[in-house]
Amino acid sequence: MTLNTSFLRHVFLYKCLFALTFGDHLSLSVEDELFMSVSNNFPEDDSNQKITSLPLQYTKSHQPSWVVIQNTTESLSLSEIKRNDAKKLIALLSNFRQGSRLQNLTLANVSVEWNDLMEIFQTVWHSSVEYFNTYNVTQLSNVESYDFDYSGTSMKALTMKKMIITDMYFTQDDLYKIFADMNIEDMTIADSEMIHMLCPSYKSPFRYLNFLKNELTDFLFQKCDNLLQLETLILQKNKFESLRKVSFMTSRMKSLKYLDMSSNLLRHDGADVQCQWAESLTELDLSSNQLVDAVFECLPVNIKKLSLQNNQISNVPRGVAELKSLEELNLASNRLADLPGCSGFTSLQFLNVEMNSILTPSADFFQSCPRVRELQAGHNPFKCSCELQAFIRLERRSGGKLFGWPAAYACEYPEGLRGTELKDFHLSLLACNTTLLLVTALLLTLLLVAAVAFVCIYLDVPWYVRMTWQWTQTKRRAWHNPPGDLGAVLQFHAFISYSERDSLWVKNELIPNLEKGEGCVQLCQHERNFIPGKSIVENIINCIEKSYKSIFVLSPNFVQSEWCHYELYFAHHKLFSENSNSLILILLEPIPPYLIPARYHKLKALMAKRTYMEWPKERSKRTLFWANLRAAININLPKADENFHEERD
Repeated sequence: MTLNTSFLRHVFLYKCLFALTFGDHLSLSVEDELFMSVSNNFPEDDSNQKITSLPLQYTKSHQPSWVVIQNTTESLSLSEIKRNDAKKLIALLSNFRQGSRLQNLTLANVSVEWNDLMEIFQTVWHSSVEYFNTYNVTQLSNVESYDFDYSGTSMKALTMKKMIITDMYFTQDDLYKIFADMNIEDMTIADSEMIHMLCPSYKSPFRYLNFLKNELTDFLFQKCDNLLQLETLILQKNKFESLRKVSFMTSRMKSLKYLDMSSNLLRHDGADVQCQWAESLTELDLSSNQLVDAVFECLPVNIKKLSLQNNQISNVPRGVAELKSLEELNLASNRLADLPGCSGFTSLQFLNVEMNSILTPSADFFQSCPRVRELQAGHNPFKCSCELQAFIRLERRSGGKLFGWPAAYACEYPEGLRGTELKDFHLSLLACNTTLLLVTALLLTLLLVAAVAFVCIYLDVPWYVRMTWQWTQTKRRAWHNPPGDLGAVLQFHAFISYSERDSLWVKNELIPNLEKGEGCVQLCQHERNFIPGKSIVENIINCIEKSYKSIFVLSPNFVQSEWCHYELYFAHHKLFSENSNSLILILLEPIPPYLIPARYHKLKALMAKRTYMEWPKERSKRTLFWANLRAAININLPKADENFHEERD
């Protein structure tokens, strides 16, 4: 019945709009056809004879001004009914007595006196009409008391939209009692600025009441015991403020199942205020109000479908509401920061949390809500981070329970990922697992430290660091010492570096052949030229810097000597720092490559790139050897000679 009424409303409204545009072009012949059609539909009895005998033609002075929108055997729609047409309309409607086929009547754009309006309603009430619809009805005179007779009616549903009461001062009972006591199942009074409605005077048959878009307040139906059969109550777009008073209003409606309180001004601040709802209530719409988290303290315990869309709810308190029968919950367009749990909603099957403030939804939702078959969580400002990965995996495990996936689920943060669908957002397991990341970083650090330590040991880096430190310290002391103490004046032709095991050859062969004879060569030898009191390293550096050349006597013993390595290092450092050709290599004995330690890579490089002199075993070749060696060392040292003679003196 409700569906039929809704369908007829749409059809009739469309027809009314059509009539307002083209109604002036309809001719009187349409009205004639209306009367002929109506008379032909009655059975052959006394009533039919009376209708047939009615005058079907009007003179110009008695023509009604209304427009026929629809005329069938079951439906009649009239528009533009003026004050002068009221009596004619009543006369017409009085012919559709019970038993006729007319069931649907629509009157649009009606402007009549109050008593005439009531007479029209009274006439329809005793006709065959079952569904009576009025649109844009204006009452022109004062509202007065009217003794309405409700007996013997076929009426099932009454719809009134945009009913305008022009009388500013009237007794409420004269107006509201007429409609409150109507003995029909469905009544709609919408968009009529109605501020109140009386409780029926007796046990009302109302099952459906729709007071959409009026001015009703919390005083409606308070302590009303006569709406025991009411199942559907629509109070959308009114001015209700107290959720508690709304609950008390329903507590006496023992059959109420559906209540629509959307788009009002409802609040509920809690404060231990008890609410009392009808136990039969299973569907409640509280969307588009001003409700906060405390609303969960004032809800019907047997509710199955609940809409709290477009409110100011930021959290669903745990343990506050025990709605064990709740199956559908709509929390869209609120301020939720996470998915609510199901501790108080053990039967929940459908949840809508779209358009909230959820950045990272909980991934254990379906575990805590095992009965949920559909979750609508799209159009939230998702933050694409590691925490969201678990929720994305949830979609794969849920088996299609996420409504709107993937189009409605996109990244909002960070800026670089805005608009990216969650299905296309991926991060590695390593990037999202802190423990695994720390363990991996620790292992990599240990491996790096081990690798660096191995390289350092293999290349003897600690030794070079130590030598560099010694060199730096010596240079620093030389910088701070008085001039002449460790000056860079050349005093020797050559510094001799050799292993102690090769000292016999140096003392018996090298020194005698260079320091004696023509072209005397001044050699710096550690045994006679190192200054007592100074460190060995400092003496080595001092001798190398005061010598024009550095002679290295190479042999297997040389590469086994730690001090020889120091001397080679410092001499090689001077070679690169001063860019001089100051190294002379004498290979006393062949050195197998495998005997040269890894840290002697400089020696390997020198032997590979520089020409070295080999000590000949044949005596006949030694004269040439000494001549070549002298030629390599030959240099005049005037300052060295002067200093040397001064020291001798």
